[in-house]
Amino acid sequence: MKRLYVFVLLVFICVTSVLAQTNDLLLARQYAANGEQQKALDIYQKLFKQDGELYFQQYFTTLMGFKKFDDAESVAKKMLRKNPGNNEYIIALGSVYTQQGNTAKADDLYNDLIKNMPADQNAISVIASQFYQNANADYAIKIFLQGRKLIHNDAAFAFELITLYRYKRDKVALTEEYLNFLPANPVFISQAESTLATVYEGPEDYDMLKVALLKRIQKDPQQIVYTNLLTWQFMQQKDFDMALNQALALSRRLNDDGTNVFELCRTLVMNEAYDVAIRGYEYIISKGDKDNQNYISAKIELINTKNLKVTSGQYVQADLLGLEKDYNDLLNEIGRNRGTVFAMQKLANLQAFKLHKLKDAQTLLESAIAIQGVRPALLAACKLDLGDIYLLNNQPWDATLVYSQVEKDNPNTAIAQDALLRNAKMAYYTADFNWARRQLDILKAATTQLIANDALNLSLLITDNLNADSSGNALKIYSRADLLIFAGQPEKAMLTLDSIDKKYPGNALEADILMAKARIMIQQKNYPNAVVLLKNIAEKHSYDLWADDAVFMLGDIYETKLNDANLAKTYYQKIITDYPASLWINDARKRFRLLRGDKNDAS
Repeated sequence: MKRLYVFVLLVFICVTSVLAQTNDLLLARQYAANGEQQKALDIYQKLFKQDGELYFQQYFTTLMGFKKFDDAESVAKKMLRKNPGNNEYIIALGSVYTQQGNTAKADDLYNDLIKNMPADQNAISVIASQFYQNANADYAIKIFLQGRKLIHNDAAFAFELITLYRYKRDKVALTEEYLNFLPANPVFISQAESTLATVYEGPEDYDMLKVALLKRIQKDPQQIVYTNLLTWQFMQQKDFDMALNQALALSRRLNDDGTNVFELCRTLVMNEAYDVAIRGYEYIISKGDKDNQNYISAKIELINTKNLKVTSGQYVQADLLGLEKDYNDLLNEIGRNRGTVFAMQKLANLQAFKLHKLKDAQTLLESAIAIQGVRPALLAACKLDLGDIYLLNNQPWDATLVYSQVEKDNPNTAIAQDALLRNAKMAYYTADFNWARRQLDILKAATTQLIANDALNLSLLITDNLNADSSGNALKIYSRADLLIFAGQPEKAMLTLDSIDKKYPGNALEADILMAKARIMIQQKNYPNAVVLLKNIAEKHSYDLWADDAVFMLGDIYETKLNDANLAKTYYQKIITDYPASLWINDARKRFRLLRGDKNDAS
């Protein structure tokens, strides 16, 4: 019984002591967090006296933070005397010498440690980690490099060294480490690309990578990962032709199915390198293997890319005719069925809005919507496009019937709102302004911001001009010009716009005409002239309906087309300060912050 009593008493004392130390530790941390460093230091000193090994690091770190280097040196030496050869205390003592400016003495300590380092991978990792925790990445790297020699393994510690080189932003060493690592670990190429992209700062860094890769490829031309990384390097440099050339050369050497080329072409399209992507897709098709999984996909994407090139304005008439032929060849080869309705829709749009073959486009879309089993969203899109073509073909009743049908079949959706907006625009184009305005007023509360914005602007345009001229004669001419812009006839639209002032001088449409002309200039990629027109609106019509649109468009053109970030920021800032109620306010804030260099800004 007496022994049991003694045992319980000892347990009680131990538990009480541990709890007391835990409470002291928490209190010290609280003092440190509150900036009461001396109180924290006093507690750490007390705890260190109770258990030096357990509380050394907290006490030592606090002493170093207080710049009490003599005390820190004394504590580290004391622990070393008790634990000769302990790496933790050697590194701590070395850090004191470094802080005191005695780097030679620190280096002597560290070099002795390295000389006596065991040929054990785990032990080496622990020592390097201790250096890193003491903010000494340079010696952590030396430990790993010496460790490779000790264990006779040049591939060891690759992940650790990559992390350290990235931390130090040592671009050359990081590049070499990845180039040594990737051949045996090609699945990490995406990680390597992502890491290098965050560390590299300009063309010089990518040129350094290119030189290193070309040397490696010369020595080991069969190493695919180097060629793939070189392709990525060219992409980062926007040297799209060279990127594709590398991918094509590798595909020919491997005689593969062109999957890598296909994926690269997708990226090229995202970068608007349409001609280069077209060359890549044509390579896959030229292989002539219809059983190849990429053959049909490449044919479809080739046509889609040509279509993007055309719709972006980067085309000549021969491109339009060639694209039409490509669509027809595809439909003749695969057939007109629910799987090719998307191609029928795009061909119809090409014929209607670029080639102005309205009857052909109408016939094609009418046959497309008659095909059974078409996806509802695609079917609705085809019907809406058919309504547009009816409108251009001077069949407004057929147009409104199709629009209304889509609205009825897709209740409470963005598709229905789009159909309602097109119906309202049709009324506007045909000068039925009051009916158009009633439909537009409904759409002001649309869930889709773009639709709501378009509806609001068009409603205000009609209201403002009818208030100025109840007959709406000038507005009728303007709406015809708007329809010509929609129909892809910019020259006729410009002549119509110019006729308004001649027929109705002093009309209220000056800013509207400037905006319509600016839209035509943008469609034609004539950005300098678009800028002149938009500046006219921003400066002379700063209270007009189109003022904030013009200012935002100027910011966008300077940012994305003319590569003038400073002027872009100026116009985005103008939206923020002068037009706080603008629908563009959130976009302007986001773009301004990104151009200013704010990081992780998602607002």
